[in-house]
Amino acid sequence: MLPAVSEWLDANLDRVVGWRRDFHRFPELSMAEFETTEKVVSILSEAGLQPRVLPKGTGVVCDLGPTDKPRIGLRADLDGLPIPEQTGLQFASRTDGVSHSCGHDAHTAILLGVGLLLAEQERAGADLPFGVRLLFQAAEEVMPGGALDAVDAGVTDGLSRFFALHCDPHLEVGTVGLRSGPLTSAADRVEVHLRGPGGHSSRPHLTSDLVYAMGAVITGLPAILSRRIDPRSGTVATWGAAHSGSAPNAIPQEGRLRGTVRTGNHETWRQLEPLVRSVIGEIAAPLGVSCDITYVRGVPPVVNELESVGILRRSVESIGPGAVVDTAQSAGGEDFAWYLERVPGAMARLGVWSGVGPMCDLHQPNFDIDERALAIGIATLAGVILDG
Repeated sequence: MLPAVSEWLDANLDRVVGWRRDFHRFPELSMAEFETTEKVVSILSEAGLQPRVLPKGTGVVCDLGPTDKPRIGLRADLDGLPIPEQTGLQFASRTDGVSHSCGHDAHTAILLGVGLLLAEQERAGADLPFGVRLLFQAAEEVMPGGALDAVDAGVTDGLSRFFALHCDPHLEVGTVGLRSGPLTSAADRVEVHLRGPGGHSSRPHLTSDLVYAMGAVITGLPAILSRRIDPRSGTVATWGAAHSGSAPNAIPQEGRLRGTVRTGNHETWRQLEPLVRSVIGEIAAPLGVSCDITYVRGVPPVVNELESVGILRRSVESIGPGAVVDTAQSAGGEDFAWYLERVPGAMARLGVWSGVGPMCDLHQPNFDIDERALAIGIATLAGVILDG
């Protein structure tokens, strides 16, 4: 680990842990991160920096470092999830039904630490090799993601590269997962509203059996896509909600399905919407039901640029032997992809598992991190700048 980073962490890591626990205790949903935004602004301002709130009132951008050198962006995300917390922590969520079960509290605390560390280096007379743009982004957890609002606000203007970390509970603390090329998958949302005349369950031949049609769509869409799309693309359709009817002896008049369609291939992503619409229509038509399809394009895959991954690798290697580990492409979606459509860069996976006990996955109510990972995250992102 770089001496400047190690010294700063020795003096300030307790503060970073405190920030993380405060954010964890008071999570806010996407586009409602007003108090979190105020806290970030306050911490940066007290350090002598000049943060700016993004136009929609949530999210913060803050530039520091030289203006005559290439500028590198570093991103954290602010929002929590509509998932009740079940960790039993002393600093567990006090917001009913909302928790930081994806680690964004850690991301925010890490980026604050990086910002204050770099600002301290500047005040001490260090000549930073790059300008830096800190972005605390709102609404990562909703499609198509708050990254697009940040792009519209100009956060990618003038950047040479963009980097981010994301907590990974499948990697042990002290390690950082790196991968060149696709890291995540495209993730779209599909909703299907099916309608039929309804009728008595004893006479399905005299009406259209809507629940049967729903079942056909539920099983048919994933099966048919697997025969229409190259299996190497990693495409998967999964239903998360199915609702219809209330009486066991009545065929309902309408039903709704909600799910996601994901793919690891950028070209396949461009083709998915018309294909999904066509397949659902083909399944429903002979069963005598009509269907309205809402297809919400989500995010493209995060595609890590080779040179940017090399920059991350040098930074992580400086932390210590064995810190760099390989990581696989995930079927999860991540709106950091929108920045990498415009600026080269990379996302790394930060190991947060303690090495003891079960690995609680992201988006689970009992998710938590080993807080030693905060120091590793700060060292990684600060090293990207200071090692330059």
